[in-house]
Amino acid sequence: MKERVPEMQERSRQIMAQTKDISLGEVTVGQAAGGMRGVKALICETSELDVNEGIRFRGLTIPEIQQKLPTGRARGFEHSEYPIPEAMLWLLLTGEIPTEAEARQLSLELTSEPYNSVPKHARKIIDELPVHQHPMSQFVTAIMALQTESKFAVAYQDGVNRTKHWKYALADTLNLIAKIPLVSARIYRQTFRDGNTATADKNLDWSGNFAHMCGLTETSDDPITDLMRMYFTIHTDHEGGNVSAHATHLVGSTLSDPYLSYAAGMCGLAGPLHGLANQESLRFISRIQRLLGDEPPTKEFIHKFVVDLLESGQVVPGFGHAVLRVTDPRYTIQREFALKYLHGKSPLFAIVDLLYQVAPGILKEWKGGKIANPWPNLDAHSGVLLYEYGLREDTFYTVLFGMSRAIGVLSNYVLDRALMAPIERPKSITLEHINKNYCKTYVTDPPQKKS
Repeated sequence: MKERVPEMQERSRQIMAQTKDISLGEVTVGQAAGGMRGVKALICETSELDVNEGIRFRGLTIPEIQQKLPTGRARGFEHSEYPIPEAMLWLLLTGEIPTEAEARQLSLELTSEPYNSVPKHARKIIDELPVHQHPMSQFVTAIMALQTESKFAVAYQDGVNRTKHWKYALADTLNLIAKIPLVSARIYRQTFRDGNTATADKNLDWSGNFAHMCGLTETSDDPITDLMRMYFTIHTDHEGGNVSAHATHLVGSTLSDPYLSYAAGMCGLAGPLHGLANQESLRFISRIQRLLGDEPPTKEFIHKFVVDLLESGQVVPGFGHAVLRVTDPRYTIQREFALKYLHGKSPLFAIVDLLYQVAPGILKEWKGGKIANPWPNLDAHSGVLLYEYGLREDTFYTVLFGMSRAIGVLSNYVLDRALMAPIERPKSITLEHINKNYCKTYVTDPPQKKS
């Protein structure tokens, strides 16, 4: 980063010098009132969503990520086929693909002292939280408890020049990301098991350590460790406009430290419209399984079920995407994993498989073909994989999402400080302003009833 940051700064300066007065497009009243969907108003270096190829991490597609990033083999797990999230962190921060040695070095640092230990006061706070408290609420509480460790906050109070802010942001980012598996596993064991958490093992990578501490593995090379590597890697980032990414960026623009900013993002992720999609998809699939009873699923049954669902005005959970117009590549990589490990063994995957074969054809032609994207997204699959590998408590799934998303949003936090991004302050207007300036017929308050 010491080498890359000056290069990033100079590149940004040259681009801005040529383009700062160029318009990115118009904004309609409907967009301003409708969640700003489609408005180009943010710069995010780490990822970009392509309508035909899905998410690109620093320009690389999911298949390219799987091919080029170092896998668990970098830490000695010879059966690993999926990139380690530590390698993704390197890529998002630097824009460069790490070598196997670089990925190993970063992974070793994140899973060794002093990074891989949680302060006593934070452990105590987690242990005293009520088990009926939602896991995401516990997770945010744990992140806030760790804020005492912020080097960025201390540096700011000491008056460190803003050109050096990124260094302290990076230190906090590495420290926080290293501790996330530890606090997450502690919350999981405290809430759903006996409260005893296995000790972190410096011989395991970030994902393997989490699975180990949760008590989900039988061996250090258990298939669930590769599942978690894949899950954490593909969930890391999704442009800068989603709620968790934008909230982290927005709060970070005030120079709140990475802990506070990330906690804000996680509060957004906890919202049902952002972070609960895979949980809802799993419950949808489980509902189909209950209706089937002891009978195996068939294409005919799934076809009738989907049609009846749509006729009742409901949607098919996990299908469709606001931007994509193809099957989500993040879905495809999960499907490949399931075909290898679960085909013929999992009744739930059998339903997922048939939905993949049947639902898009129905959605494509439904009501004259008005559904722009009938294909499945990543949430249609992830819940079933987690369930079949022992993580059956679906209220914990958003914590897993948040663990992964830390790698993306905190990388962006570091880059924002490196490029000395200003505080975010968009202009707002009132409905009365819109009424006076844009309505052909002025609308009174209260409005007159139409005859």
